[in-house]
Amino acid sequence: MVGRDRSPRRGPSTAEAGRARHKRANAKSAIQRSQNPPVALTIAGSDSSAGAGIQADLKTFSALGVYGLTAVTCVVAEIPGKVSRVEPVNARIVREQIEVARIVREQIEVLVRSFPIGAIKTGLLCSTAIISAVAEAIGKIWHTRGRHIPLVIDPVMIATSGDRLLEPPAIGAYRDQLFPLATLITPNLDEAGLLLETKIKTRTAMEKAAKALANQYCASILLKGGHLEGDEAIDLLFHKGKLRTFSAPFARGVATHGTGCTYSAAITAGLASGLSLEHAIQRSKKFVTESIARRFKWRSKTGKPLEALRH
Repeated sequence: MVGRDRSPRRGPSTAEAGRARHKRANAKSAIQRSQNPPVALTIAGSDSSAGAGIQADLKTFSALGVYGLTAVTCVVAEIPGKVSRVEPVNARIVREQIEVARIVREQIEVLVRSFPIGAIKTGLLCSTAIISAVAEAIGKIWHTRGRHIPLVIDPVMIATSGDRLLEPPAIGAYRDQLFPLATLITPNLDEAGLLLETKIKTRTAMEKAAKALANQYCASILLKGGHLEGDEAIDLLFHKGKLRTFSAPFARGVATHGTGCTYSAAITAGLASGLSLEHAIQRSKKFVTESIARRFKWRSKTGKPLEALRH
């Protein structure tokens, strides 16, 4: 018959068949991950401009394939570069949110008893009472689960703008009650200086501070050096007795806020997904750097720049 290919049909090669099976398996695995994502809980404040706090945490979790749960500790009225007001949520309500109790029992039962929470992070806690409530609740969660869930503590004490966000007596509650539960503590230079009652202005001082905090609180420390002078944004991890550096080009002239929240949320997402601590930090450093580079930009009515991370 004219025009018909009469050559015998050739079946797929072994290699081609293997690639096809691998592709189908990857597609099935991706569907399973999308239907059963890792779960992380953020205990933090609400930022009205959505650049920091639980809003930034949830956007970060979502961008990294993690389902986010929240317990709100306070409400912050702010825009990039300016904090207008911080209003704490009643400490009893925070405890109820985490412990599955009273008014929000049904909601929080889903969080604590039903969701497979893979990691927890804390952000702005803003009062001694709230820090104590969170520490107590996390301890009870661990007791109920029979295991320690990775806990990332971002000790939010000083905003990017320089505003103090934490009342002085609360620092003692962090030290005595919450830090002993931490897997990782992520202070910036100002917060580390406040905890150690010193100034940190050099790379050498950073190394000493990271080691001192790790020894003092028996936890891994990620000291964020973004405020240090230089062309690189350098962070130091002191983990299992070893010091490791994470660096990226420093972005100057940026008016965003919430980089610390985003960084700790990304690390929490990594731990919830089963990554090692160092791998989670490495991925998170890249995520934050890219979020800064492709940030949103506006102009306020007064002509001042308004910028926000693109999570």
